[in-house]
Amino acid sequence: MPAAGASVWQRLAAWGHRNLPTRESMESSRLLRPVAHRVLDPGLWRFTRRSVPRGVALGVIAGFLFPVAQIAVAALFALPFRANVPVAALTTFITNPFTTPFLWYVAYRIGAWLLRSEAATIAQPVTEAATGWLHWVTSTFHWLWAQGPAFGLGLLTLTALCALAGYAASALGWRLWIARKWRHRHAKSGD
Repeated sequence: MPAAGASVWQRLAAWGHRNLPTRESMESSRLLRPVAHRVLDPGLWRFTRRSVPRGVALGVIAGFLFPVAQIAVAALFALPFRANVPVAALTTFITNPFTTPFLWYVAYRIGAWLLRSEAATIAQPVTEAATGWLHWVTSTFHWLWAQGPAFGLGLLTLTALCALAGYAASALGWRLWIARKWRHRHAKSGD
């Protein structure tokens, strides 16, 4: 049980330690038994300079392109690419109910710009909101469906850009972290 003054990160780590499945429980699972040798490969669960950026990029791809079962898709993507499974699964949370509408709008704007489309923006369904929220929701989905090519191209472009940025940022972050550890180690040995 975490102490009363424990930080948020300590509480989160304690919750994860209590609730996340162990390797032994995953090995004994009937559902995972046929693929356990692949899924539980230790290389997929180690945090290395190559597996972490791959996990970030694959998690972004699964999070952006798959509206359901994102964690499972990210874990499956991680297998052939030898990416870190926990990082890939956690990165899918980049899309959530708060960020998805914004990302969809940005994807549409990118696609409209790439296709040189001059279609009306989302303001048309918003003006119909006065007649009821259900009508607004259905008209928004109809509008989004009508903007399919621009939205689809924009979503693919945004996904690729964010996956590349995530890969680069995590690889750079890993290098900076290792450099800091080396400096700290050399400073200790110099004392």
